[in-house]
Amino acid sequence: MNHIAPLLDPQSILLDMAFPNREKLFAHAGGLFATRFGLKAQDVVASLAERERLGSTALGHGVAIPHGRIKGLAQAAGAFYRMATPLEFAAPDHQPVTLCFILVVPKNANDLHLQILGELAQLFGDPAMRERLRAEPTPAGIHTLFNTWTT
Repeated sequence: MNHIAPLLDPQSILLDMAFPNREKLFAHAGGLFATRFGLKAQDVVASLAERERLGSTALGHGVAIPHGRIKGLAQAAGAFYRMATPLEFAAPDHQPVTLCFILVVPKNANDLHLQILGELAQLFGDPAMRERLRAEPTPAGIHTLFNTWTT
């Protein structure tokens, strides 16, 4: 089952974005999640930053999956960012990030959180999928890629 597709809609897919650092990306995501899902922006930013302090969420190959747990969140939510300018993320392969999936889950959603992270790791582990995500020109096209992907 694809747990990723229900987390995204074209309005939460942002292409060709540029940020000077992770903190600015997280601030933007906090605002996006506040607007789209009624969360407090500062809760999102704090959760993402807290997780990042434990270790980089970069997977390598120009991909990162920042994620956090939010108290009071009813269901998991996501946003996909494709960077116009690669962003330093302390990746294990030292490559800057151009593809970033930001995930927030309810505070106690342990199993679902792990399932989604596992699926994201599989999806982004596919070199052909990474290239399609980098080449697709529209949010609707990216949305279709996520919706048609299967494990």
